[in-house]
Amino acid sequence: MGALRNRFGGSQKELSVARGSGHQARVTDFRLDVLAIGDAIVDVIATADDAFLQEEGLPKGSMRLIDAAEATRLYSHMGQARETSGGSAANTMAGIAALGGRAGFVGQVARDQLGEIFAHDIRALGVEFTTPPCDTDEPTGRCLILVTPDGQRTMNTSPGASHSLSVSALDEQQIRDSAILYLEAYLWVPDSPRAAMERAIEIAHAAGRRVAFTLSDIACIAKRRDSFLDLIQARAIDMLFANEAEVKALAGIDAFDPALAALQDKVPLIVCTCSERGAVAVENGRRVAVPAAPVERVVDTTGAGDLFAAGFLSGQALERPLEECLRRGAIAAAEIISHFGARPEADLKALMA
Repeated sequence: MGALRNRFGGSQKELSVARGSGHQARVTDFRLDVLAIGDAIVDVIATADDAFLQEEGLPKGSMRLIDAAEATRLYSHMGQARETSGGSAANTMAGIAALGGRAGFVGQVARDQLGEIFAHDIRALGVEFTTPPCDTDEPTGRCLILVTPDGQRTMNTSPGASHSLSVSALDEQQIRDSAILYLEAYLWVPDSPRAAMERAIEIAHAAGRRVAFTLSDIACIAKRRDSFLDLIQARAIDMLFANEAEVKALAGIDAFDPALAALQDKVPLIVCTCSERGAVAVENGRRVAVPAAPVERVVDTTGAGDLFAAGFLSGQALERPLEECLRRGAIAAAEIISHFGARPEADLKALMA
């Protein structure tokens, strides 16, 4: 922990001094509202029945990592599919852009067809994406998503080139130009992209910017729990996104409220989704909760947490009250689970209005 404290400024007092006047500037003073670093993945989404999952030996609702060969094999067995730029943080940036926000994304693709699809798609959505493709033997990452009639998604992810992201891929001025730096835990697990994210945190905090971190998946906590706790202890995170299971796993406490209480004094703002029960946030000891937004029918839960973060962060960029930020997140999540895929189909700006 000592090395980490030195890396991120040593103490809360030192961090406050390092951030200086950045927290005083309005979000509108920045070129980008939010810049995310995450997996650059092409989502390949297809419908499937329970029998197909059983034949393939896939537990419904699971998320597993696969290599390129298994991705090719499974893809050949899938039905007609839709391909879009994906990845958790990329989904969130697409949501912010759909809400009229100024979003940027940093992620690694290869020089291949899927890499071109990812870059074209995310730019077409209005997200700034300038990370150059890399020369690697690994193909651009893909996530094969099988959606059953009950709306559950079974995810099979081949990270590929996304885990080749390095410090050299960062545009330091782009980080300084962004009010909030948003990081996903999926990319914190491998060494090279974790080093890039650590450097990005240093740059952001030195420039007085806020750093948001999403725990992404309970499997990430199992692999890097101590590292996440070190980040929190070093006051490197200003805003933490999680769901109930992730909060309990990170705190090491089986009950949600005690787990949240154990973490809330260590992070200025914790935001937690609670499925059909809505969401809760604790900011500097003040707790606020909102119910889930109504949805006629749950079709596909892919990207629900990602779009919740988009709605919440867009509210932060507009300097809205905490309760309104939560409601914006709930509305965005409700829209995304009403149809297939993790890209909004309705006018999110109209829904927010």
